[in-house]
Order: sequence, then structure tokens, then C-alpha cells
Amino acid sequence: MLLLLTVVTGVVDAVSYLALGHVFVANMTGNVVFLGFALAGDPGLSATSSLTALAAFLLGALAGGHLAERLPGHRGRLLVAVVAAEAVLVTASTALAAFAGHTGDQVRYTLIGLLGFAMGGQNAVVRALRVPDLTTTVLTMTITALAADRTGPRRLASAAWMFAGALVGALLVRHTTVPVALALALTLLLAVAALTHHAAKPQPAWTRPAAR
Repeated sequence: MLLLLTVVTGVVDAVSYLALGHVFVANMTGNVVFLGFALAGDPGLSATSSLTALAAFLLGALAGGHLAERLPGHRGRLLVAVVAAEAVLVTASTALAAFAGHTGDQVRYTLIGLLGFAMGGQNAVVRALRVPDLTTTVLTMTITALAADRTGPRRLASAAWMFAGALVGALLVRHTTVPVALALALTLLLAVAALTHHAAKPQPAWTRPAAR
């Protein structure tokens, strides 16, 4: 399920970077760097866009952290809850892009805010789940560990699935429309929610809190 969420991250970052003004909604390292470039006067980047994404991500992470505190004893319910919330936000984003487009500043900043909030919540909950090497949004340390330790099929899978999501998302943005790309992300989120809900019903061992 976390690998599917990694694909979602690749798709939504492809949408945000290619269609919403060179900004990431999941990769906050990139936004901090972009903010510096924009403040230095790079004409292709917007400080306001980067700040909007950062603020939305932080608010989403705050909400995800509260959710993790409220559902500490069952990792399955926690994952279903955050993915369901993400699905609502991505549904709103898809509808907004379909009916209002994505080029106007007001709509663009709204889309950045909705998607950034969704990714912040996902990141916070995945952090609480504590599955090694599957952060779903950040790959720098995963790739470093893959090279330094020379082991870890999970690490390789994480990078590969992120790449796949970014590739497919970019192709959809370039050759179809933004709503189509977001609809793919929404479909994956709904699949994750449904599959996780089904898998967690018997309360297997993986649903119990992970060791710190």
C-alpha cells in the first residue's frame, strides 16, 4: 500500500511542477531550494508558490500528526483514515481543475494548497507507521542507504515506484489534461483505502503499533 502511495506522490508532484508553476507539493526540499532561487531573482520560479506549498504541507503534517495520536493502536485504521482524507482533497482538486482550469493564480494556489495539505498528512502518518525505507515522499536517504549499504530491495522498489509515478504523471499532464492525471492519483488512493480496509479487518500483526 505504501508503494502505491509512492506512485501517487510521483503523479501529484508531476502535476504540480509541470502545470502549477514549477513547485512541488510533496518534495519540500525542492521547495526550500526553489524559494531561495526565487528570492535571488530567478524569473521562472515563484516565492509565493513555494511558500504556499510549504505552508499547506506543514498544516497537513500537523493534521496527520493529530490523526496519528488519535488512532495509535491500529495502523490499518490510521492508514485508511489518512488515505480517505487525501482522496477527498484530491477529488476537490480534480473537480476544480476540470471546471476552472489550472492557469489562473487563484485556482493555481488553491490546487497547490489542497495537494500540499494532502501530501503533508500522508507524510506525517507514514512517519508514524514506521515502515523502514518507505517514506512515500522522500528518497534522498533511501537512495543513499541503497548505495552505502548495497542492500535493500524495498529501497530500490521505493525509488522505482516514485519514478514510475512521476513518469506516468508527466505523460498524462503533457499529452492529456491535469484532471486526468489527478484522477489517476484519486483512483490509486481509493484502491489503497479499500485494500487496506480489507486487509486490516482480521487485525493481523502488522496493524499493531510498530516498535520505536
